[in-house]
Amino acid sequence: MGKRRIKHVTVIGSGIMGSGIACHFANIGCEVLLLDIVPRELTDKEKAKGLTLEDKAVRNRMVNDNLAAAIKSKPAPLYNKAFANRISTGNLEDDLKKISNTDWVIEVVVERLDIKKSVFEQIEKYRKPGTLITSNTSGIPIGFMNEGRSEDFQKHFAVTHFFNPPRYLKLFEVVPGPNCDPSVTDFLMEYGEKYLGKTSVLAKDTPAFIGNRIGIFSIQSLFHTVKEMGLTVTEVDKLTGPVIGRAKSATFRTVDVVGLDTLVHVANGVYENCPQDEHRDTFKLPDFISTMMENKWLGSKTGQGFYKKSVSNEGKKEILALDLDTLEYVKQPRAKFATLELTKTIDNVADRFPVLIKGKDKAGEFYRKSFASLFAYVQHRIPEISDELYRIDDAMSAGFGWEHGPYQVWDAVGVAKGVELMKAIGKEPAAWVTEMLEKGYDSFYTVRDGATYYYSIPDKDYVKKPGQDGFIILDNLRAQAPVFKNSGVTVHDIGDGILNVEFTSKMNSIGGDVLAGLNKAIDIAEDRFDGLVVANNGANFSVGANIGMIFMMAVEQEYDELNMAIKQFQNTVMRLRYSSIPTVVAPHQMTLGGGCEITMHSDMAVASSETYIGLVEFGVGVIPGGGGSKEMALRASDTFEKNDVELNRLQEYFLTVGMAKVATSAYEATT
Repeated sequence: MGKRRIKHVTVIGSGIMGSGIACHFANIGCEVLLLDIVPRELTDKEKAKGLTLEDKAVRNRMVNDNLAAAIKSKPAPLYNKAFANRISTGNLEDDLKKISNTDWVIEVVVERLDIKKSVFEQIEKYRKPGTLITSNTSGIPIGFMNEGRSEDFQKHFAVTHFFNPPRYLKLFEVVPGPNCDPSVTDFLMEYGEKYLGKTSVLAKDTPAFIGNRIGIFSIQSLFHTVKEMGLTVTEVDKLTGPVIGRAKSATFRTVDVVGLDTLVHVANGVYENCPQDEHRDTFKLPDFISTMMENKWLGSKTGQGFYKKSVSNEGKKEILALDLDTLEYVKQPRAKFATLELTKTIDNVADRFPVLIKGKDKAGEFYRKSFASLFAYVQHRIPEISDELYRIDDAMSAGFGWEHGPYQVWDAVGVAKGVELMKAIGKEPAAWVTEMLEKGYDSFYTVRDGATYYYSIPDKDYVKKPGQDGFIILDNLRAQAPVFKNSGVTVHDIGDGILNVEFTSKMNSIGGDVLAGLNKAIDIAEDRFDGLVVANNGANFSVGANIGMIFMMAVEQEYDELNMAIKQFQNTVMRLRYSSIPTVVAPHQMTLGGGCEITMHSDMAVASSETYIGLVEFGVGVIPGGGGSKEMALRASDTFEKNDVELNRLQEYFLTVGMAKVATSAYEATT
């Protein structure tokens, strides 16, 4: 068989997940067929139009309505709305035969085994041999879905579990069926990374796989801890948010967004299907969760969950939080802990963990208990849910947005210290952890020659983490001395005659040190290197110039200094453009203001698909002065034609600046 190419994908099931998956395949250039069931009844509107159940508009109503709702949803599932043209729709009765021309069929129907098996039986009638067939299930064992299928079907069958929303969440769990050909598994893993832009994680056919198994345990564990310690909803969200490298929505806000019913469904599934799980009781629902389910306080979808929007007696909008003892919504005071104050000056999240567990207040106690529970749980999930510990960390980072997975957190506090924390709550270390420490291995990860190695339990030694050879990982270069460093940048030799400039300022904002560092890097590169890359692995590429500094200069009327700062910025971006060596900027996520201007002046921009870039200075009342306004005028002039007055293309470009527009994807930024 030749090299497998994916040009056409069929998605069966057009609900939120199905439509989202269809949109993401359209994003990467695939033609997509989206199918769903035929409605059994006419709507009042259809009756008024005189339509019948045989009309195509009626037969495709469900799939068309679901896709239209997905395209309108926020955040947008498509890089550009025009990509919807790559998606055609149909129904399972009239159009299933079209899968004979597809390369990959993805089933995303309701989580019922009988329905899935029925769909697979129909697929077998039309599917050509060799076509990939995967399910997006998150809970039904593959062996059950495989029953009765042909040898070729089973050979090409696996679970490909996307997380919602499919465009944005990076976890892509691949779970091969019992008879799945290893080459199919390898292809799916590579395709997820290379084309879908995901973190592919190989998982085993166990309840909830990796991401949800660990993620739901972590949340359920917090549910029990919060009651034991008498913490409030807002306190827990303060403790489990950005301070430990997790999303601003932290724990309870995240549950509100995802839906309490979704969490309960997964927790119940693990409790029922994992009788040997030593922490099985953690998946039992606390009384307050059961009451919330009965009251349908499911979160955003029902208007209230752990939080509820309200209007005060004075008419002010406010957000109330659920008191877990009284189950009434109350205004909770801002959460403050002395331990958290100690971490305010620590920018690197990993360096905060040793400080947090030493806290002498309730926060310190909370971290000791919650981390100990997490360590005790993940140590026994190998080899149950994964043979390699790094896959657990990858799954939690990509699926739940944790900056550091469980084993990385454990490394940060120290493996021996983690064991001490576990023993304090009555949990013993797994035999392999004890053996590892006895052999003198004191961390789960190490870096050698610019590559990450992980502790392999079967090998009882460090093994190189796969998939690194095609990448330059800046974190792995920390051990070697930088070519240049100041408080704003670190400049590394990344091999092949190339320098990399990494911003290290807070939120990668651009101030004097960053500009000085960029100029120094260009000097060094022009002297003895072949090229310069500006890239970093921060949460965002750059939030722009240090507006606070500019504001203070204006307030103090230090206009000479202000003019000098602007001139320095302008000179720096022009040096990027006219340097004697090629310059490449690799933006990702927020690339605002000055970050945008640096990108615009490079010889080449290699952008992540999720790049939100724009000149946003007008939003704070100033005109882009670092070359962005000039560049927009220059780009407008490229399209000028003779006597081009009425079209006034310059106005169109300057409206983009004046309205502080931000592109919602790299694709949109180029169009």
